[in-house]
Formats: sequence, structure tokens, C-alpha cells
Amino acid sequence: MKVVHVIEPFAAGVAVFVKSLAETMSDDLHIIVHGERKDVMPALEVKKLFPRENVRFVKWKSANRSINPIKDLMALRELYTILRRLKKKNLADVIHLHSSKSGFLGRLACKMAGIRNVVYTPNGAPFLGKNYLITALYKQLERLGNLLGGKVVCCSESELAAYKKIGISATYINNGVSITDKTVVPLVKKNNKFRIVTSGRVVSQKNPALFNSIASYFEGLEQFEFIWIGDGDDKNLLTSSNITVTGWRNENEASQLIESCDVYLSTSQYEGLSFAVLRALSHGKAVLLSNCVGNTDVVKPGINGDLFDNKDEAISKILKYNNNAAMLMVMGDSSRRICEQKFDMYYNLKGYRNLYMHGIAGFEYKSQLVIA
Repeated sequence: MKVVHVIEPFAAGVAVFVKSLAETMSDDLHIIVHGERKDVMPALEVKKLFPRENVRFVKWKSANRSINPIKDLMALRELYTILRRLKKKNLADVIHLHSSKSGFLGRLACKMAGIRNVVYTPNGAPFLGKNYLITALYKQLERLGNLLGGKVVCCSESELAAYKKIGISATYINNGVSITDKTVVPLVKKNNKFRIVTSGRVVSQKNPALFNSIASYFEGLEQFEFIWIGDGDDKNLLTSSNITVTGWRNENEASQLIESCDVYLSTSQYEGLSFAVLRALSHGKAVLLSNCVGNTDVVKPGINGDLFDNKDEAISKILKYNNNAAMLMVMGDSSRRICEQKFDMYYNLKGYRNLYMHGIAGFEYKSQLVIA
């Protein structure tokens, strides 16, 4: 089977997701039509993470991050040309679109090219932000894109609920990670500080201002340290002196940092289903996550961590964790167990192959596909 992935944010979690699909479906050819986010990671560096045996790359040169009518028309025309060429060469059994920009332009391009077997995975509903005008715009774009065809497949149950709430029929398949063994060697701490770690782009969706506000409370308490693995446009918001921003790290280095933490913290406004959080679960870490779409799917409050609604709740939980190392160990064991049961990549992501095959066979896939 030949799977064409269209991905504009060729970096961070979305790139991890496509890489996971290629690894899980190793007998199939994956053609990745991609943009580039040089501010996050050059495309050449991202490509090095992918398996070479079954992956090919096509540069989508005019793809861009922001909404710009002229540039988006250029990107649409280029994408249509690429997809039409792949279709003529019999290299497009299914088109899988990743994230909102690729989802909208991709469905329009597929409609123009006469391609019907189309899957769209949002990986974070873009209409869940806090800016009313922007979220209203994204809701309308998602509804309009849905009229163009394709199957919407969310990556968590809570994301599915968000799409159904705005009138879009969808299904979901949980994201997953490779379940790590316990031989991962954490980076050696230079001190005995209580370490709180997060990972991802430093952008508004991840709410770095809230992360900074939480860390600021502990600024005068030397036994606490905060680490943000990643980089981004809103890095300037991380001003507290006890925060270290590492910049982007390779997969092994990021895993080592997560393995070394006492608690994994997420302050996101919304998620699809964060691969960084799932990685923390696989490493057996207690997780303290903002109460939002995507985060609620991985926490059993009081069992493997907690959810919080505001800064004060997060601070209270961190203080509690710091005073109870035994509880953190029990929570970490629960995280590992939950990850094994619900978020194993090699089990979950095979659901996409079944979905692709239904489209190739010409069946209308009506039942809700759930891999939980």
C-alpha cells in the first residue's frame, strides 16, 4: 500500500506521529509531502529521524504556517500538482492529512484531483484556543473543510468530543508510543533538586506564561528546578530564574531528561494527545496536567497524577509531591501500566491501516473506530 502523508508543521509532535505510522506499517510505502519549520527544526534534521527503507520525501515548498490568502493559494496549487502527479503514477492509495492547515488545503486539493480515500487527523483541535475571533474562524474552516470530504480521525476521545460538539462527525484512534524499557539511563543530576519537566514548542498553545507563573512561585526555593525541552516564538515569556530552556534535543536526549524528572508538567490550553506526555507515562512518571482536551485522556486523578485548573492548584500539587516520594513512585508505576494498556503505538496505530484499507476497498467506514 502507498500512503501519502501531507504535513505542514514538519516538526515536533506531528512529525513524531507520522514517524510512528511509518514504523508501525513498515511493509507499506510512505510518501511524506512536507513543509518546513526552520525555527523549530530544519527539514533535513527531521528526515534523519525516519526509517529509510519505506519512506520517501517530497518538499511542499510554498507551505506556510500562518493564514495568508495569497500564499495559501500558491500552496494549494502546488499541493494539487503534487497529489495529481502521485495519483497518475499510482502512488496514492490513501492521502493522510496532518494538522489543520494541511487538513483544509489537503482536502480541497484532493477534491480537485478526484482523490476520495482521504483521512484527516487534526492532532490538536485549532478552535480550542482562548482568542474568540480566532477560534470562531477555525470552527468555520473546520466545518467548511469537512464538507470537502474525507474521514476525520481524532487522536483522543476528548478531541473527538470537541469535534462532535461543533457538528463534525468523526472517530478516534488513540496516539501511542513505543513502550520504553527501563534501561534508559537518565541524565545525572548535578544536585538533588526536585525536577519538573515539560517538552514541546514554546508557543501560546502550550501556555508558557502559566508555566512561568507556576515556576515563579518556587523562585526563592532552591530545591526546585523547572526544565522546558524545546524552543519557540514565546520563549521570552519564560523569565523565571529557576527555568532552564534546553532548546531542541534529539529523541534520546529528550527521553533522558524526562527520565530524570520527578514530575512531568503540562500547562497546555489544549492538545490532541501529547506524545511528550505519553513518553512521560512510558518512563513511569507522575504527570501533572492542565485540565484540557487531550490531557484528560491520560490522567486518572490521584492514581498516576492530577489535573489542575489554575496556577494555585498546580503549585499545591507540586508541594504535595515534593513531600511524598513514595506516592510519586506509586503514581509512576500506574503511569507505566496505563501506557502499556492504552497507548502502545504498535497496537493503536495499526487501526489506521484498517481505516486505509476500507477506503481502498471502496467501503464507507461508518462505525466508530476506537482503539483505546
